Amino acid sequence: MILSNMEQVSGKRVVKHLGVVNGSTVRAKHVGRDIMASLKNIFGGRVTSYETLLDRARREARLRMAEQARSMGAKMIFNIKLETSSLYKGRRKSIGSVEVLAYGTALIPGK
Repeated sequence: MILSNMEQVSGKRVVKHLGVVNGSTVRAKHVGRDIMASLKNIFGGRVTSYETLLDRARREARLRMAEQARSMGAKMIFNIKLETSSLYKGRRKSIGSVEVLAYGTALIPGK
């Protein structure tokens, strides 16, 4: 499966556009990591626990998107975009989750 963020297919002839495919995941933060992140917020520095959380969520969203494209018979996904959003109930009622959505256009290339 070829994955690309390019908007156009260069050097390949497209036989069929299969449409938009997507994959998403929702990940919750860990209370212990949240305490450490709060300390980093006071003193500064990288919050590696959240970086890891987001990296895993992005990877899983891309895998789910590719799985959907494969099930449609696609060999390529172009114009891939990633969107991230945080989910919360409001002040002091924080859910503390993040959603990552990956989407793109599934294609069948020619030879």
